[in-house]
Amino acid sequence: MMDKNLSKSKAANRWITTGIVGAITSFICCITPLAVILLGLAGLGAWTGYLDYVVLPSLAFSIGLIGYGVYSSQQCIAQKRGKSE
Repeated sequence: MMDKNLSKSKAANRWITTGIVGAITSFICCITPLAVILLGLAGLGAWTGYLDYVVLPSLAFSIGLIGYGVYSSQQCIAQKRGKSE
């Protein structure tokens, strides 16, 4: 039974880590001037008007992953406390 709780805890930590990496990536991409320069150098300057349509939903999705990971982690902790009592 301990292995099952440990694997759930590891899975929750992976969700949190994935969400944090995604949120940081989205945040960095929100630096519009840098994105405009990079897209301009790549010859994709016309796409700069569509950056917000991609970056903001990915930031929201990443924050959702963090929330799910924290929720899962709290559920594992609550189960461990319930079984130890």
